Amino acid sequence: MQNISTLGELKKAGYQSLSIAEELRKNLSAKLRNGEKVFTNIIGYDDTVLPELEQAILAGHSINFLGLRGQGKTKMARLLVQLLDEYIPVVKGSPLNECPFNPILPNTKLLVQNMGDNLPIAWLHREERYTEKLATPDVNIADLIGDIDPIKAANLKLSLDNEEVIHYGIIPRSHRGIFVINELPDLQPRIQVALFNLLQEGDLQIRGYKLRIPVDIQFVFTSNPEDYTNRGSIITPLKDRIQSQIFTHYPLTNELGRAITKQEIKRFKNQENIEIPYLIEVLLEQIAIEARKSEYVDVKSGVSARLSITTYENVLSAVERRMLINGLSSDFARVSDIYAAIPAIIGKIEMVYEGEQEGAVNVAKILIDEAIKSVALHFYPEMENLGLKKSVAQLKSNFTEILTWFEEGNSIDIPNSATPQVIQQSLTKIPTLQDKANQLDAKSSLLMMEFILHWLSTFNLIQKNALNKSTSFKDTLGSIMRDFN
Repeated sequence: MQNISTLGELKKAGYQSLSIAEELRKNLSAKLRNGEKVFTNIIGYDDTVLPELEQAILAGHSINFLGLRGQGKTKMARLLVQLLDEYIPVVKGSPLNECPFNPILPNTKLLVQNMGDNLPIAWLHREERYTEKLATPDVNIADLIGDIDPIKAANLKLSLDNEEVIHYGIIPRSHRGIFVINELPDLQPRIQVALFNLLQEGDLQIRGYKLRIPVDIQFVFTSNPEDYTNRGSIITPLKDRIQSQIFTHYPLTNELGRAITKQEIKRFKNQENIEIPYLIEVLLEQIAIEARKSEYVDVKSGVSARLSITTYENVLSAVERRMLINGLSSDFARVSDIYAAIPAIIGKIEMVYEGEQEGAVNVAKILIDEAIKSVALHFYPEMENLGLKKSVAQLKSNFTEILTWFEEGNSIDIPNSATPQVIQQSLTKIPTLQDKANQLDAKSSLLMMEFILHWLSTFNLIQKNALNKSTSFKDTLGSIMRDFN
């Protein structure tokens, strides 16, 4: 149908013009009826957010996604493009992508009247029908709605009362498309007021002109909860006019979080031979989970899913660096590689007063330790309901030989750039450590040996020093006494 170039040909083809709401409804209905997955690459929302979104579209509603940062709000808004027709006809040269069957500007109406079936048309792809605007304090009415353009008036030698001198803003230029405002509460209240009539009546009014333009737009907004966004809030009358408010959330399980992370990470060609063991993937996702309930982190600000994505990428780069230094063609991630991700962690969390006092790097290390503790319960579920004192006693009983070896003054230092062979030689010096690791996972014995040491250190049974060049383990009490002396 894209070969059609005039209004007369379009009529003969039997083309039916639909509103944006009807178009979204039609394509969504077809996907649901055929059992197709409506929104691709959205994980963890199948039983919560997506049904509500589909219901809002079927109702023809404007939508506000309300949730903390990093919950996929903008991504879902962009995926609405999938529900648009691939191409739609527009009046050729129209600044507002007007429908040939339903022109809205006075000049276009006159053009249609004069040219009739010879009116030239063009075809607009669905990707061109999506517009996104980040709400910032400097956004003004002219940006969104439009204003008089004196330069245009001078060039065309028209008076300022001629409607042709109007410069249309981003909203009218989104006519017959999807328009998204990200972080709506950041928009100044007086600008939010300008959206009232657009949402309620679909009318556009500019300055003092006797001009009422019925724009047809699918409005989508994204917002953080008002109790978090101190920069502003959604004014009550505007909230009342947004027809469906949909709450988003973080992944409900470690497994869902890992699936999102693996979908979103960037893995370069030189990183293809890097193995990220299952244990490391679980630990990386658990760090974000621990951060979302940590006493040091501001839960109202949220902990973005980007934390898990960037920590995963940092671990990849840490392993790649080790491969380059040692001339290796392949390698796997270790527990100590997670500390290379501390720069990614501290950039993704907002801390409360206690966290600020503790320091960003220390808080990141605490989160890593808490993740190790939580994941260790997968291997030792009998310890889940034990208190601190009983847990320590249980660990001392389970790992007596290992702890005794450290108490005798022995220590171990694992360089971050060490090869697997060097680490193997170091860790096997510790009595029963390899046997204990094999009981947990014989296929990943080396990784599990390191994991056990990290776990024991989280209960202060041995001392861990995670430095830029290496990670060392030694007896806690002995090191304190040596420092004292």
